[in-house]
Amino acid sequence: MAYNQKMFELGNKRSIIREIFEYSKTRAKEIGAENVFDFSLGNPSVPAPEEVNETIKNLLETENSVLLHGYTSAQGDLGVRQTIANSINQRFGTKVTPDLIYMTCGAAASLSICLKAVIEEGMNDECIVFAPFFTEYRVFIENAGGKIVISKPLEKTFEVDVADFESRINKNTKAVILNSPNNPSGVVYSEETIKSICDILRRKSEELGRVIYLIADEPYRELVYSDVTVPYLMNYYANTLVCYSYSKALSLPGERIGYIAVCPDMEDALSIYLAVCGAGRSLGYVCAPSLFQQVIARCVDSKVDIEIYRENRDLLYNNLTAYGYECVKPDGAFYLFVKALEKDAYKFYEAAKKHELLVVPCDGFGIEGYVRIAYCVDKERVLRALPAFERLAKEYK
Repeated sequence: MAYNQKMFELGNKRSIIREIFEYSKTRAKEIGAENVFDFSLGNPSVPAPEEVNETIKNLLETENSVLLHGYTSAQGDLGVRQTIANSINQRFGTKVTPDLIYMTCGAAASLSICLKAVIEEGMNDECIVFAPFFTEYRVFIENAGGKIVISKPLEKTFEVDVADFESRINKNTKAVILNSPNNPSGVVYSEETIKSICDILRRKSEELGRVIYLIADEPYRELVYSDVTVPYLMNYYANTLVCYSYSKALSLPGERIGYIAVCPDMEDALSIYLAVCGAGRSLGYVCAPSLFQQVIARCVDSKVDIEIYRENRDLLYNNLTAYGYECVKPDGAFYLFVKALEKDAYKFYEAAKKHELLVVPCDGFGIEGYVRIAYCVDKERVLRALPAFERLAKEYK
């Protein structure tokens, strides 16, 4: 066989999320998009802030085109990195420098680079993830040469089961990925939980005689409701790498722009940063998109209006629980994690599909018997879908 079988398998079978998304497009052509209730993909429906669009126009009209569209340094433009470092320090009281910021093509690239930077192939390195988790973590970890280890959550709340987490750590544990607000549950891990995780990591690192890295996956940091606070992990654990994306914060998922921030208090912080640079190089990331680096520098503290997400969350949560569905009310992100009305989540997905309801079965997220509803859609889709959700629930009753 002349090609890489593992890569063939990844290309031949898309993630379940992408499979459903592609099906929805086909179905929309057949019966009309207004009759398909697609809740599969976390694709923001809220437009980018006006200042983002104005900044793009202004840059294109006033800046030197050759420079604007040319290469930057591999780690990103220095001025852009300085602006981001300043923003992080102002918001979270840290001391990040631009020499510890690496610009990336979004959070997926950030995660892939960080894992490649810390996992050593052939050393049986393991990376712990907290279920439920984004399905592609498995791909990223295994591609870096590591093994995924799944820590099961507390039932009902989907908070971290601290005892279970501690039991998963062993001599091969190299890294832990923590995603809060969480995809797919929408749970924001409490400060108490974060402190417990970090205390365990410090203690276990000391016992093992080497660092266990904490990789913070934070594309949903700005999408929180009420007075919920998302702890900034650098302030709780020194050996932290933060993976950030503007895909959700500025509704720019297709532009692929984000960064990695290495904690300045990390053991051998500069060496880890250089490993990040080397990992980016080895994976073929020449530099992050130049135009959008400049956009971010000018809109670094802008945010989208998340009120529509809040309205959609409340509409779905209040009505679905009234129909008899079970789910945790999410404090962040734009997902509802719903218990399927039968044991097999995939069969439930097929039953929902008969009502043109496209939800994601979550066995691949590390939790069986649940589906994810991405409510980052226009409000009208939610309102039109509610009767279908009610009919589906009545079928099971």
